[in-house]
Amino acid sequence: MEIGKTYGGFEVGPIRPPSEAKSLLLRVTRNCPWNRCKFCGLYKGTKFSIRPKEHVIKDIDLVKRWTDLFKAAEHVDAHTRKTMINDLINQLGEEQSRLYSYAFSWYQSGMKSIFLQDSNSLVIKPDDLIEIITHIKKQFPETERITSYARSETVVRISDEDLKRMADAGLNRIHIGMESASDTVLKLVDKGTTKANHILAGQKVKAAGIELSEYYMPGLGGNEYSDLNALETADALNQINPDFIRIRTLAVTDRSPLKEDYEQGIFTRTNDTKMIEELLLMIENLKGITSTIISSDHILNLLPEAEGRLPNDKEKIAAALKSYLDLPESEKINYRIGRRTGVMNTIQDLNNSVRRNHVQRIIEKYGINHNNVDAVVDDLLNNFI
Repeated sequence: MEIGKTYGGFEVGPIRPPSEAKSLLLRVTRNCPWNRCKFCGLYKGTKFSIRPKEHVIKDIDLVKRWTDLFKAAEHVDAHTRKTMINDLINQLGEEQSRLYSYAFSWYQSGMKSIFLQDSNSLVIKPDDLIEIITHIKKQFPETERITSYARSETVVRISDEDLKRMADAGLNRIHIGMESASDTVLKLVDKGTTKANHILAGQKVKAAGIELSEYYMPGLGGNEYSDLNALETADALNQINPDFIRIRTLAVTDRSPLKEDYEQGIFTRTNDTKMIEELLLMIENLKGITSTIISSDHILNLLPEAEGRLPNDKEKIAAALKSYLDLPESEKINYRIGRRTGVMNTIQDLNNSVRRNHVQRIIEKYGINHNNVDAVVDDLLNNFI
């Protein structure tokens, strides 16, 4: 793994979980060390590297200088405040002035959470990660949550002792992109892990006392492996009992290698309705767990209302999915176009005459019908990624 040696200033990577919208983003690594998943085009054409821990610590210290200034500036007049800000920009150099907006936004949000970027910060040496987390807690004791993405294959290689040390230092949430727990699907999309390692990684995170979010991707197995994707994933989640199960509906972008597989006929591409059927099958097979299912944190999900805490909300979640499946085909098209164009937010918006009429005008203008709606929706989804 390449490690860049020259400090280039405060860095921000390209992505974070939606739940980290108010978090300070600290870039520990650049891009993705695996970068082979066929459904993901985010890091294609990029090179993975680890930022030296000294650079990350310098980022932390720079943010600290700004937040200290913001605290002091609360008690002075506007002219003095502006002078203080300009003085610090002059001290740090113009190339660091953009950090002002990042630090100020985080300060205004309460400085409660920090997200370690990019795709798999746990891939660095455990001692280095612990040193970074420890420095965060020293500089920002008010921060309540420190979070990172991680791959299952990375987590299974970390000792239980080191995971516990990370937790004790302050790492208290990990996001793992399970996507699927079907070995067949995992192999076809080159995920680089197995069902067994997904389960082991999740169990290790939970045993360390770290909050766990697992992501599930309806549609990843196409029509051929839809049921398998649902059933195997439910079985794995039942053995993990993650704190959160986050739904990420598949969208195949032009830059993802999976598109080539569809064009070659390796998969038969599914659609919104089939993915809701798959999601319902997965939900119905979740048993004995207390996870919270979240569908409302991403625009790709057709039914954001299909969420809640298990086991009490299981029937409510299933009912939300069935309410869509029970619609006549024409109403399914209305809602799909309404949701994918941003006109409708939930299925209840079908009862809103203003929104309905807006959607009808779109359908009539572009000649959308049951023969072309899947292609139209695919094009719309490409705009969200």
